[in-house]
Amino acid sequence: MSKKVLIIDGNPNPESFGASVADSYVVGARKRASEIKRIDIRSLDFDPNLPQGYATLPDLEPDLQKAIDKIVWSEHMVWIHPIWWQGLPAMMKGFIDRTFLPDITFKYVKGPIPMKLLTGRTGRIIATADTPGWYQWLLSGNTAMKQLKYGTLKFCGVTPVHSTYIAPIRKSSLEFRETWLQRIERLGEQLV
Repeated sequence: MSKKVLIIDGNPNPESFGASVADSYVVGARKRASEIKRIDIRSLDFDPNLPQGYATLPDLEPDLQKAIDKIVWSEHMVWIHPIWWQGLPAMMKGFIDRTFLPDITFKYVKGPIPMKLLTGRTGRIIATADTPGWYQWLLSGNTAMKQLKYGTLKFCGVTPVHSTYIAPIRKSSLEFRETWLQRIERLGEQLV
């Protein structure tokens, strides 16, 4: 089954392992003849700050409007990012703050729980880190992945959302990285 796939690379460094992970997922997804679009957050021109929260939304920069159009277009979103200080990179968090907006990804309704406007979509989170997975769970319960999975994607209706944690990256061998890139390509081919 062909899906409209959106790859979102949240690493500020274009030479990062995360960029290679995004490339590998694209290679796999192309084997299924999917429509694929990509957002490299680092290349967008936008202010990541919401100075007044949702009380008064700033005008959308052209790059953000294009990104929102891709998010709404997608049927399967793949978010690739490093985990820094138990969280998302600042630019990626700002991207989410500026694109996951009321009446686009969710809608305020009467009652405590907003309407989910991204239902019918699936997701995959691929996080890279230097902390081994077992320690990440003991240290924080893996808050960065939970924040994106539950606090953003599932909150807006994206489900299921699968997760992949790749670590430790720092000082990892070429063999370790190549093995992971092959695994990611297979995930892309399966569109999960």
